[in-house]
Order: sequence, then C-alpha cells, then structure tokens
Amino acid sequence: MHRNPELHTFLLDKAKNLTEEWYKSLDKSNTSGVYASTNHEVIETLKKQNYEFHLQLCKVFIEEETKFYQGFQKWILTIAQDDQHLCTPVHFTIKEFFKVKEQYLHFIHNFVSLHETERDREVLWNQMVMRAFDKIVLKYVEEHQKYANQKLQAQQEMIQELSSPVIGLDNNRALLPLVGEIDTSRAKFILEHTLEQCSKLSVNHLYIDLSGVVILDTMVANQIFQLIKALNLIGVETTLSGIRPEIAQTTVQLGLSFDDLCIKSTLAGALAIK
Repeated sequence: MHRNPELHTFLLDKAKNLTEEWYKSLDKSNTSGVYASTNHEVIETLKKQNYEFHLQLCKVFIEEETKFYQGFQKWILTIAQDDQHLCTPVHFTIKEFFKVKEQYLHFIHNFVSLHETERDREVLWNQMVMRAFDKIVLKYVEEHQKYANQKLQAQQEMIQELSSPVIGLDNNRALLPLVGEIDTSRAKFILEHTLEQCSKLSVNHLYIDLSGVVILDTMVANQIFQLIKALNLIGVETTLSGIRPEIAQTTVQLGLSFDDLCIKSTLAGALAIK
C-alpha cells in the first residue's frame, strides 16, 4: 500500500462536495428504489451513507491494506442489510458505485495537476482506487445476496406457518385448515409444525379440513396420511373434512386406507361432533 497523507487530506476535504455532487447527478426519473425516493429522511440517510463511504475510502491512501478492508466491512454490512437498498435493484447500486469511482479518478487527476512532482504516481493511485472499488462492490453484492436470501427464507417460513395454522378450539380440540397448493416441502413442514403445535396446545382431537386444497399429488397425500398416523401415536384423534372427489381418487390409487378414519363431507359437519 503506497501511503500519501496529502492525497488523503485532499480527498477528505472534498468528501461533502463529493456527496452533494453525486446526489445531484442521480437520475431520479428513471430509477426505482432508494435513489428515486422523495422522502426527506431517506434522502438524508442516503447522503450520510455516501459521506461515510468517502470517509472510509480516503483511508486507502494512509492505511495498511488489511486494516483498510476490515474498516470497510461495517459500512458494507450496513448498506447490504439496509431495507431501502434491499428494495433497490442491485444493478442500480452497482451503477452508483461506478459513478463514484469516476469522481475519485477525476479528483486524483486534479490533485496531480496541483502537484506536478506526483504526476508519475497518478496511474498507481488510479489502480489503487479501482482495485478498492472492485473489492468493495464484490463484497457488497455477496453480503446483499446473503442477507436477501436470509430475509426471503424467513418470509417463506412465516408464510408457511401462517398458511398452516393449528387453531385451538374448545375442549382440547383444534382445527388445521389447509388452503392452496401443497407441495412436498410444504407437506413436510405441515407434518412437523402440526405435531409440534398439537403437543404445545395439548390437543386430543384435530380437525383437518381439505376443502381449500384443489390438487394433491401422490407424495403429498401420503404425507398427510403419515401425519394422521403420527398424530395417532401421540394420542391425537383426527377428523378429515372437505375431501374433493379428485383427492379421493388420488388416495384410492395410492392404496391408502380410510379405515379407522373419521371423515365428514364438510367442516361444519365435522365440528358438530363433540
């Protein structure tokens, strides 16, 4: 790392101007996400984030390389996990990184113009800045994708839980209304979640309503029957209701037995049983 405190100070003094120039250059009419926001608080936060970026990047000219990138990690994580940036297409953010990089190359050229004895070092400084931007952008994209995946997974788990609720009724009874498409992954979740909730709520009779389920493939149908068997093992009786004709055909084709199962055509009829 080739240190140059003068260049560091020169760029640091221009940090505020760099932020204001950058924000004015944003094409707010053709972008979506954080860069197009008209919310005052969002705008001020965005400018603050940009300014803090400059405070860190200037240190490339005074700090040892490992320390420099370690110092940048907190800023990268903050931006990668920022809700406003998560709602912004990642290629828009990368475009702004490139725009800021051009700002730095321009100001380095200005510094060299004022310090002719440093002219032979301009190429080196440009390379240092470009290398720093390449590493920072790559790390940002990695962290952005990682956090976005974690957030998506958490949302999917919440959706699964909300779409497969075990609703407590009276007298240790509970209802499991199933709605929509049930794939293998959701069927596995239903089995695990239902057993856990029935134990937690001390359920001794569970009503499983399938009237909102249109399609049930053979693997999923088998999973539901496995759920019924597992519930029986922990002392929970089950009543099925709302079985559509096509679902009944699937279970028959599978050779799954309805023996010892309490089945009602409607949920109302099932709940009438005390």
